Amino acid sequence: MKQVVQNYKSGELALLDVPVPGCKPGGVLVRSAYSLISTGTELMKVSEAGMSMVGKARSRPDQVAKVVQSVATNGVPATYRKVMGKLDSYTPLGYSLCGVVEEVGAGIDDVKVGDLVACAGNEHALHAELNWVPKNLYAPVPDGLAPRHAAFGTVGSIALQGVRQGESRLGEVALVVGLGLIGQLVVQLLAASGVRVVGADPDAERCELAERLGAAACGDPASAAVESAVAELTDGHGVDQVYLAAGGGSNQPVELAARLCRDRGRVVDIGKCRLDLPWNAYYEKELDVRFSRSYGPGRYDPEYELEGRDYPIGYVRWTERRNLACFLDLVARGRVDVEPLVSRVADFDDAVETYRGLKDGEVKAVAVLFRYPGATAEPGAAAPTVAVPAVRPGVGAPAPARVANRPVRVAFVGAGNYATSMLLPHLAGRDGVELSTVVTTTALSAANAQRKFGFAGATTDLDAVLGDESVDAVFVVTRHSSHADLTRRALLAGKAVFVEKPLALTEEELAGVLAAVEESGNDRLQVGFNRRFAPLLQEARTRFGERTGPASLRYLVNAGRLDHGSWYLRQGTEGSRFAGEGGHFVDTASWLLGADPVSVYAVAASGNEDLHVVLRYPDESTATVSYVTTGAAGFPKETLDLVADGRVLRLDDFVRASVWDGRRRWVSSRLPKARDKGQNAELAAFVGAVRTGGPMPVPLESLVATTAATLAVGAGLAGGVLVTLARTAAGDTAGAR
Repeated sequence: MKQVVQNYKSGELALLDVPVPGCKPGGVLVRSAYSLISTGTELMKVSEAGMSMVGKARSRPDQVAKVVQSVATNGVPATYRKVMGKLDSYTPLGYSLCGVVEEVGAGIDDVKVGDLVACAGNEHALHAELNWVPKNLYAPVPDGLAPRHAAFGTVGSIALQGVRQGESRLGEVALVVGLGLIGQLVVQLLAASGVRVVGADPDAERCELAERLGAAACGDPASAAVESAVAELTDGHGVDQVYLAAGGGSNQPVELAARLCRDRGRVVDIGKCRLDLPWNAYYEKELDVRFSRSYGPGRYDPEYELEGRDYPIGYVRWTERRNLACFLDLVARGRVDVEPLVSRVADFDDAVETYRGLKDGEVKAVAVLFRYPGATAEPGAAAPTVAVPAVRPGVGAPAPARVANRPVRVAFVGAGNYATSMLLPHLAGRDGVELSTVVTTTALSAANAQRKFGFAGATTDLDAVLGDESVDAVFVVTRHSSHADLTRRALLAGKAVFVEKPLALTEEELAGVLAAVEESGNDRLQVGFNRRFAPLLQEARTRFGERTGPASLRYLVNAGRLDHGSWYLRQGTEGSRFAGEGGHFVDTASWLLGADPVSVYAVAASGNEDLHVVLRYPDESTATVSYVTTGAAGFPKETLDLVADGRVLRLDDFVRASVWDGRRRWVSSRLPKARDKGQNAELAAFVGAVRTGGPMPVPLESLVATTAATLAVGAGLAGGVLVTLARTAAGDTAGAR
């Protein structure tokens, strides 16, 4: 088998062929699926190996002391041979992985061959194809948790043990110094515990990432931003705990901790940073300095780690193994999100080059995973699919009879920025439309919308509106997490529904909407995919004409960064940005290609929300959507190119379009006013369908397929694999496998 090793004397990194370890009693033999590079601990070891002998001595004074003691005891020649022999040997790397149990040793009854387990230990969870792991250093992976996410188990346990040492309590404020891999996990664990977190790191991208993952504010520790945030959140008293997750030789972290910690606060050292405590500052505040020892109780105890002797839970609640299982459970339940931390997934065969790139600074990463042969298909699981629920033929009931010439009476659920800026201006005063009632959760926002747009009524009582037989159509324009449920309730009430994207955030929610359609017989549904209605894009599509061969479509979305505090950042409840907005681009691509996608492959860039989605269609056409947040603010938001049959269609941000066909070129005139992304035409089509009882502007099957494809992006990112969109039989709402 292959294993990553390093020669500490020469600094050489190698991928060696070594014998397969035996499966001893009290443990299991695990075939690795993914292992995680600790960009802090491991890179420090790699960097030290590249130093001169003097440099190595300076970096490890503890080892120098041992050498001096050995000289006094054994003499110079014997000590020299011993030290050189040790330095000139290969040593392993790695301590956090996920894999499949290949063989079970005697005395093990909690897992079986084929089970997925997360493994820990710098002697047992190595970057190797096979590892023998003792009982207390592995934990079964919860159902549904992706192996690449379970590979974070060990580093997650380190962060979790640090948080436990801080004894944080609900409502407290904490400062996390150092926003590398461990620091990012500490931020999430504290936020999940109800603690408000301030982060400090000189890297602006890591600060932004921590804010997306739950920090209240982050900034460069050398600036005034961190101190200002702490002062605001604590009324000037200082934070309750400081977590030192930084490395290096600077004493700045401990000095910052003394300055920003409250009287009798706690300082927890998780990383390996310089600890020259400023005595006066720590004494005057009587600060409690604590150390967090790796993964938790049991670490470095051979009877616990090697012999499998557990500590009684009544005396030691959180051991090494219990911390590991706890962290896996938090990730499985969505309380901690490790996917945004994955900067790169490298094939194990490229391990040496990956380490060199990290060491030389060519690869800037928070977390890097090694993917082992056979891991692409997710060991022990079928290839992932996302269900596209079928719409039962003829399920739609005839539209309810309407009084001739009576206006379409519309109710709005939600009156936020999008509703008041992009939808209501097109409906207010439109012939044949009557704004009946606006429903919001706060009385004042409803009153403001009523006054501005002329609603006949305003209320916070949704049930009253759904029970009002005079209301023809309900617009659902609320936060993403409520869309599916509100749509389902409105359909069951017999209303035509216009819901802003996304229709659903999970397969279960999508299935629930389809169940409501089937139960009620009401399929009068439109999702706010407005771009297919844009006049400029419609004209360009007409001029492009019909095609005969497969097409290639590229869609660049320069989404930009979100403002701090935006509710779009609440991924735990509102889904990712792409889950919320990506349906626009999937729908546009599918409309241009005249079909629904059959598979989705998604990859994410490092340290931000940039991602790239490849959609494949039945005729072998492909569409690539690049959704990026790191582009220049002045660059157009959306550019699109469609290539097929010797022709090219280009759209420049809904301002100009052009078509080349080899003989001639059509170029639109530049629009004299603001971009028209189709909202007005979309609303006209929806209102017309409600008024006449005709079909909805977009077939329900297409709305469902687009939503399923958008959900598949999240599933693909979680597993790092191609996701098939599986069409189910009518009435079958099976979810992802």
